[in-house]
Amino acid sequence: MKPRGQGPYLIVDPQGRSRTRLIAELEAVIRAGAGLVQLRDKSSWGGESRDFAERVLAICRQTRVPLLINDDPIRAHALGADGVHLGRTDPGIGFARALLGEESIIGASAYGDLERGRAAAREGADYIAFGSIYPSPTKPDATRLSLDSLRNARQSIDTPICAIGGIRPDNARPVVRAGADWLAVISGVWDAENPALAMRDLAHAFQPAQGEC
Repeated sequence: MKPRGQGPYLIVDPQGRSRTRLIAELEAVIRAGAGLVQLRDKSSWGGESRDFAERVLAICRQTRVPLLINDDPIRAHALGADGVHLGRTDPGIGFARALLGEESIIGASAYGDLERGRAAAREGADYIAFGSIYPSPTKPDATRLSLDSLRNARQSIDTPICAIGGIRPDNARPVVRAGADWLAVISGVWDAENPALAMRDLAHAFQPAQGEC
């Protein structure tokens, strides 16, 4: 199941959040506009974390939205997820593709490194993530990437681009204008008073503003 089009990319991260609340609200948040979902769970695999992952997967199947697992192709394979997102210390794209199959979705983080992004595109990544675009509550020490640099990446890489880092409904539109196909969000949705409403507002960033052609 390959990603289609563009839109919000919802990251489900239970660190510091109630798993019960995330599950209770996940379907409504996805239906409000998410086109991809990623499970980012840094806890060890098994018990509560596996049960949580299976419940997230069930909701993604019900809403027909692909689920990716952060960092770990083996965990993604064990769960039967639709793909994996890989960082610099994770297994390579080739390993993940061989394990998960040609129809899996494999994303790769380029951070602020255009050459890393180009290399990931050559290796067959389905999207390349760049950021942090804004200061990130999840990764406060992450290197910032300017919108001009994101535009340069868009001009240099044909593979879909995902922007990440501090993105919220009120600052998302400039990132879309700079060339992002996907906007990855954690706190910008989950820390909102109404996560489904925040997701709906985030999805509006992909619609032309009044007066635009």
